Amino acid sequence: MRREMASRLAERDRPWDIAIVGGGATGLGGAVDAASRGYDVVLFEQSDFGKGTSSRSTKLVHGGVRYLQQGNVSLVMEALKERGVMRQLAPHLVDDLAFIVPSYEWWESPFYGVGLKVYDLLAGKYGFGKSKMLSKEEVVAEIPTIATEGLRGGIRYYDGQFDDARLAINLAGTAAEQGATLLNYAQVTALHKDESGRVDGLTVCDLERGEEHRVAAKVVINATGPFSDGLRKMDNPDAPAMISPSQGVHLVLDRSFIPGEAAIMVPHTSDGRVMFAIPWHHVAVVGTTDTPIDQCDLEPVPMESEIEFILENANRYLSRPATRADIKSVFAGIRPLVKAADADTTSSLSRDHTIFIDPLSGLVTIAGGKWTTYRKMAEDLIDQASLFAGLDSFPCVTEQLSIHGNHQRAEKFGRLAVYGSDAIPIQTLIESDPAYAAPVHPRLELTAGEILWFARHEMARTVDDVLSRRSRSLLFDAVAAWEAAPKVAEVLALELGRSPEWATGQIAAFRRIAEGYFGEPGAAQASGAS
Repeated sequence: MRREMASRLAERDRPWDIAIVGGGATGLGGAVDAASRGYDVVLFEQSDFGKGTSSRSTKLVHGGVRYLQQGNVSLVMEALKERGVMRQLAPHLVDDLAFIVPSYEWWESPFYGVGLKVYDLLAGKYGFGKSKMLSKEEVVAEIPTIATEGLRGGIRYYDGQFDDARLAINLAGTAAEQGATLLNYAQVTALHKDESGRVDGLTVCDLERGEEHRVAAKVVINATGPFSDGLRKMDNPDAPAMISPSQGVHLVLDRSFIPGEAAIMVPHTSDGRVMFAIPWHHVAVVGTTDTPIDQCDLEPVPMESEIEFILENANRYLSRPATRADIKSVFAGIRPLVKAADADTTSSLSRDHTIFIDPLSGLVTIAGGKWTTYRKMAEDLIDQASLFAGLDSFPCVTEQLSIHGNHQRAEKFGRLAVYGSDAIPIQTLIESDPAYAAPVHPRLELTAGEILWFARHEMARTVDDVLSRRSRSLLFDAVAAWEAAPKVAEVLALELGRSPEWATGQIAAFRRIAEGYFGEPGAAQASGAS
C-alpha cells in the first residue's frame, strides 16, 4: 500500500487541492473529510500515523464532565454529539462504558448527581445511558476492588471508550478509500511561496526511499499538533508561539485492579484534576496528569513525580494498593493546548480547537481540540481551507461516512474484534501457514500473520509501528514487547525485503523506546531478557 502511495506522489504533475502536514487524529480526519468531498488531497506524516498524541490518550470518547464544571457547555454538547456519531461510524472500536463516581462524603452524591443529570440532558438522543445513584453495596458490586472504608455510595453514568491508535489507522484507510494519498515517514523540509508571498507548496523527503519531492498545492494545512509552532516558524521565523504543551501520563496495570466492566471516575484529585481508572482490552489504564512542559518530543518520557502522583491518588480508591512493580506499562502524551493570555495553568486552557490562517502566507493551522471532536474539527477545517483556496464548495458528508472496519457485531470475532470487518481476511491469513499463527511472545496475543497484514495493508514499516500502534503490545506489557522485538523484526524484514543489519537496528531502536515505558528501570534485564 505504501509503495502505491509513493508512486502516486512521484507521478503527480499538477497541484493538489489540499496538502496536509501531520498524520494524527486531526490531519487524518481532515484527509477523510477533504477526500470524501471530492478534493484531491495529500497528507504527509514525518513518522507514523498516530505516533504522537493521537495514540497516547486516556482511551475515552467523552463529552468531558470537567468541562461542564468549567462552564464550557457548548464544547460538552458538541463532544457528546460527536461521541454518538463515533460509535455509529466505528462500532468495532468505540463502545459505551459505565463510570462509577464513589462518594466518601455525605454531600458528594447529590452534588455530582445534579451535574451528571445535566450531562444526561445535554447528550439528548446521543446519550449512552442515564446516570443513577448507587448504594454502597451497589458500588462494591460494580467495582469489587474499591476502597470501602468510609464509602457511602456513588453515582453511575455512561461515557465511551475506544482504541485511539487503531482508529487513527482506520481513518488512514478510510481516507485512502476515498481517494486521498497518504504517506508516513515523509518529512516536510521546506514551504514554498509564490511571488505574492502565499504558500503554494512544500518540499517533502520520503525517508524510506530517500527521495525528495517538490509538491504544489492550492492550500497547505498545518495539523502537526504539539509541533505546530515548528511549521509556523518554517513559514515565518518571527511567528509567535501559539501552543502551550502539557504532558499527560497514564499507568497500565493488571486487569485485576479493575476486574469488572465499570470504570472509576475520581472527580477531584490532590491537584484538582479528574482521574480515571478504566478497564481497557485486558488491562486497566489509570491517569492522567497535566504537567506544563517546555519542549515537545515524539517520545515524551514520564516524570517520576507523575508516576508517583498517579499511584498516590489511585491508591486512595483501591482496596489493594498498586506499586511500581505492578505497572505493566507507563505512557506519556502531549496535549497541543492553545495559549490563552489569562490562563495560569494548562489544566484551565480550553480543549476546544482553533483554526488560524496566516494573513500573509495563507498557511492554515489547526490546533487544540480532542479526539472525541476530531470529525467536527475536520469539517470546520476543510470548510475554511477550501473557501480560502477558492475551491468549489462541496458539503461535508462524514457524519454518515462509515470508518474503515465498521462492523456492528465485531465482538463475534473474539480477540480480532478490534479489526472489525478486516478480522475475516486477517484470520484467513493467519490460518494460511502454521508459522503465521504462533504468538510472537508468550504474554502477547500478536501473531506473525497480523504483522504481515500490518505491513501489506496498513503501511507498518518499523517494529515500533507494529508493537506500539498496529497492535497495542507496548501498552499492554512493555517488557514483553521489549522481548518480542527480535521476532517482530525478523517477520518484518522478510516481508519488506530488509537486511539482517536493518533488523538489528530496528531491535535496538524499539528497545530504546520501550525502556521509557517500563514501570521500573531495568525491568527487562531483571526479567532475564536478552
